[in-house]
Amino acid sequence: MRTLSVDLPGREYKIYIDSGLLGCCADILAAHVSGKKAAVISDSNVAPLYAERLEKQLAEAGAKPFRIVVEAGENSKSLGVFEQVLSEIMEHDFSRSDCVVALGGGVVGDLAGFVASTLLRGVKLIQVPTTLLSQVDSSVGGKTAVNLAVGKNLVGTFYQPSAVLIDMDTLSTLPEREVACGMAEIIKYAAIRDAKMADELLSGNFDLADIIARCCAIKAAVVLNDERDTGERMLLNFGHTIGHAIENFYGYGTYSHGAAVAMGMCIMTEYAEKNGLTEPGTLDIIRRLNEKFGLPTVCEHRDQLITAASHDKKRTGDYISIVLVRRMGEGYYKKVHKSELEIIAKGE
Repeated sequence: MRTLSVDLPGREYKIYIDSGLLGCCADILAAHVSGKKAAVISDSNVAPLYAERLEKQLAEAGAKPFRIVVEAGENSKSLGVFEQVLSEIMEHDFSRSDCVVALGGGVVGDLAGFVASTLLRGVKLIQVPTTLLSQVDSSVGGKTAVNLAVGKNLVGTFYQPSAVLIDMDTLSTLPEREVACGMAEIIKYAAIRDAKMADELLSGNFDLADIIARCCAIKAAVVLNDERDTGERMLLNFGHTIGHAIENFYGYGTYSHGAAVAMGMCIMTEYAEKNGLTEPGTLDIIRRLNEKFGLPTVCEHRDQLITAASHDKKRTGDYISIVLVRRMGEGYYKKVHKSELEIIAKGE
């Protein structure tokens, strides 16, 4: 088993990575849930596959689990579903000493995290991510959120979990589209912090468990330096400003989050190379990585993405922080006027 520590001021938690973890995690869970109620929040795809197995481990750990299932898909990251989940949990006479367990991908993790951070002003949260994207990215770092009609992740909190349990075996049930979605986030980490990872991915000679652990370690290190997303943590949004705009413009579900981010990385790097802000050839590497893992490199209707992109959370007044890479493995952020987004989106 690989174990990583996320050490934050006044708060520490561990990330556990192993195959078969869902069937033997009672000892890990016991320290967090013994004698408590555990609200297992999952979705309609994941719950039938893994909820019973996890609930058995929670019971062995001394908890009293109960299950709440939302519809699979981005539409469940809404204020309406958030309220429904809160109400359903409270029907179980939930208290501040009890625990929320997020079992699923990024949507479930973000929704359940927001629930845990706000219910009774904060209850314990355990993340059990079941998609590649959530394992390498969204389950680590403490961001929680739901969407609004005008944009993604605009209502949320910073709220760290008490533990993250990553069972590699859950990846075996993922459709190819979801695996590709996670690979986009892995490519992001290679671009901003780990050029060697990019070489390994292109060669095909890599160990996925090792890649997941390295991505988690990168994110943990960045979050340690900037938990509240005011500086260095912005690097983790490479490709996301345009990516979120693509998701919003096309309607969530047309493109996966990973596909949108993949296009966003290409668009930002194309702009940066044209303006001498990125080493020539970087765009070609990112495009080849996307193509290798079945991700798009070109987006239609680019000039219509401006409105959604302007609602990005990194905007301060008339300026917005965008993330670029000087070369593979070296990400940085740059503040530009919001009018520059039009140039970026149109590829001018």
